[in-house]
Amino acid sequence: MFEAVVFDWDGTLGDTRRAIVASFQKALSEVNLKASDEYIERRIGIGASDTFREILRSAEMTVDEAFVKRLVERKSELEIEFADQVKLFPGALELLNMLQGKIRMGLASMNNRRVILHLLRRNDLEKYFAVILTAESISRSKPNPEIFLKTAVALNANPEKCVVAEDSIFGVKAAESAGMACVAVTTGVYSKQELAKEKPDLIVESLADKRIVPFILGDVL
Repeated sequence: MFEAVVFDWDGTLGDTRRAIVASFQKALSEVNLKASDEYIERRIGIGASDTFREILRSAEMTVDEAFVKRLVERKSELEIEFADQVKLFPGALELLNMLQGKIRMGLASMNNRRVILHLLRRNDLEKYFAVILTAESISRSKPNPEIFLKTAVALNANPEKCVVAEDSIFGVKAAESAGMACVAVTTGVYSKQELAKEKPDLIVESLADKRIVPFILGDVL
């Protein structure tokens, strides 16, 4: 039996792709920078700071950390403005309700804290998570396992007794590096085939998949 479950947010619980892309594109346009929607989408999960750094490098610009910080702050402001575009994926709320009170739950997102807290409160989800870690909590982004390991510590759970719910290859890799089990869901931008290459323990098309709860709770059911 697992001691704790750690959820990703973007692409896993929340359908945030449209809002994230729009906020990145507007923030970039305001400083005369460009990136394709696909470029941004495929980097959801590594955090805005690293994405902006990559864009600056690809534009052959100096990566000035103060400038990166301003871009991240602007992107966060815009994503909050676009919050009405964010919806929960089918099965997300039902899954949280089925797990509540039966296992410790944490949220580990490479998005920024004020964005995450705004969206959780807007959807009345904050109450489900004993621990919420965001990009500000760590120094190394996914696929580094730091955020998952810190979440396990905060949940007082052994990493080997934790299971992660993720949609990105970065998150699945991070879970594996942390020694955690992983449920991969294809609601993000990555295909089942791409996720399968990272060898998660279970791949599902939706959080409504009836295999998830028995996998997580085991003989508790």
